[in-house]
This record gives sequence, structure tokens and C-alpha cells, in this order.
Amino acid sequence: MPRATNSVASRKRRKKVIKAAKGYFGARSNVYTVAKNAVEKGLQYAYRDRKNKKREFRSLWITRINAAARAEGTTYSRLMCQLAENNVALNRKVLADLAMNHPDAFSAIVKAVK
Repeated sequence: MPRATNSVASRKRRKKVIKAAKGYFGARSNVYTVAKNAVEKGLQYAYRDRKNKKREFRSLWITRINAAARAEGTTYSRLMCQLAENNVALNRKVLADLAMNHPDAFSAIVKAVK
């Protein structure tokens, strides 16, 4: 009995990888074995950087809040401590947005918790 290779499934699997590698440089976009490695590595980077993105944004928010707080005569750590003591439930994302886009509202919050 001849060996069945199931070429339909094999071709579908290879096309899926080549499609995911669309736009890659050189052989990475059209040679299956090279494309497979590039796509796997890309997926590893994507998984890792979904976590790193959260860290980087939190760091950015803290930097922005600290800069705005220093303009108001306090520091980031003192401001966050005062917010916690006064039960002001604003997270860093919202505080950073207020500091950047609505400085008058941010200064009102700082004055309220001082």
C-alpha cells in the first residue's frame, strides 16, 4: 500500500506560516523553513512584549505624575501617600492623563489632598 502524505493538510499548514511571515525581509517571507523560524521567534517576542508593554506604560505614567507633582511643590511618593490616606481612588493612568491634558484638574487634586 502506498504511503499517504496528506498533502492537503501539509499545504494548508505551510500556507498558514507563509501568510504569517508576509512582509518579512528576504527569504523569511517565502521559504517555508526560514519563515517558520522567523514566525516562531516573532510570536515569542510578541508574548514577551505584551508583558513588557504594561511595565513600560506604568513607568511612563509614574514619570509624568512625578514631573507634574514637582511642579506643584511635592514629589510622586508623597503625592501617592496622600492620595491613599485621603481615600482618593485614582489610578496612575488617570493621574498621568490629568497631569498631561488637564493640569488645572491635576493641581486641584494635589491641593485637595495636601
